[in-house]
Amino acid sequence: MPLRLLTLLRFALVAFLMAFAGALSAAPPPPRIVAVGDLHGDFAAWGVISRAAGIADSDGHWSGGKTILVQLGDITDRGPDSLLIIRNLQQLQKEAPKAGGKVVVVLGNHEAMNLTGDLRYVTPGEYAAFATPQSAEVRDSYFAANKAKLEAADPSLSPAAIRDKFNKATPLGWVEHQKAWGPTGELGRWARSNPALVKVNGTLFVHGGISAELSKSPLDEVNRKVAAAMAKGDGGMASILYDPLGPLWYRGLVIRDADAQAARAGAGSGNPDPAAELKTVLAAYGAKRLVVAHTPSLAGILILRDGTLARVDTGISRYYGGKLSWLEINGDTMTPHEVARPAR
Repeated sequence: MPLRLLTLLRFALVAFLMAFAGALSAAPPPPRIVAVGDLHGDFAAWGVISRAAGIADSDGHWSGGKTILVQLGDITDRGPDSLLIIRNLQQLQKEAPKAGGKVVVVLGNHEAMNLTGDLRYVTPGEYAAFATPQSAEVRDSYFAANKAKLEAADPSLSPAAIRDKFNKATPLGWVEHQKAWGPTGELGRWARSNPALVKVNGTLFVHGGISAELSKSPLDEVNRKVAAAMAKGDGGMASILYDPLGPLWYRGLVIRDADAQAARAGAGSGNPDPAAELKTVLAAYGAKRLVVAHTPSLAGILILRDGTLARVDTGISRYYGGKLSWLEINGDTMTPHEVARPAR
């Protein structure tokens, strides 16, 4: 091959390699992620956080551009305005993709509790949010349909006393709340569509935690099991929705978890070292870090284990009186943020 042609080919190869390297270096960075923990019915706090984090404007519409918002569940209970938060998140889920962004809502144990009829932490305001001018008639119809069962449950009371007891225990809006949150209800279907585990750009997000036992199952399989249990309204203690080693309740990566320890003792297994367990979990899912909520840290967001674990439940709801916070993830950098709580 002539020397001149060889030289030209070498120049062409160098130019190609330089152009290829330039294209690689010009690759866009991964999108910004904003993670927000448990909100527990505090719509005012959610509004302040969403505006301060730059993901929603003053009217509650998406303003986050290509940001990915991950809300880690427990929207409901303890506060009166769960429904307002849900409606806003549903709106943002529709608006964000139009700007290149995304909203992911991770399933929390309190959403699962509402769906399975475990209403221990539902506040009067949450029932009132479902009340309409027809709610008294709706409640009357519900009582009529269940009258025989209600009277048989306590034969020592007169029919009038049973009706009075029912009315006192069943506020207006309760029937509508139950219907909406049932497995086939509007909110029940929405909750069922939300993942229990999600991985975004190398970061795992889960409401409670991921035990070593759970990490033996692929991510998609865990989500399928959770969705199936939600579809059946399976509130039994053997359900993955209530499993102390499951994704909605496990706390063993962040604190001493007595329920998890009891479950492991019952299965004849021991408790792994939390640091080693976290490494097992991250390796199982090919992730760099894990972000959890569920277990409040009222002092603020905690970044632990050399940046491989973040706790973002900071008691945002006024019920707890903790910090109004969000976690920002840019590439491999996690930055906690706080904003002042508004006056009541």
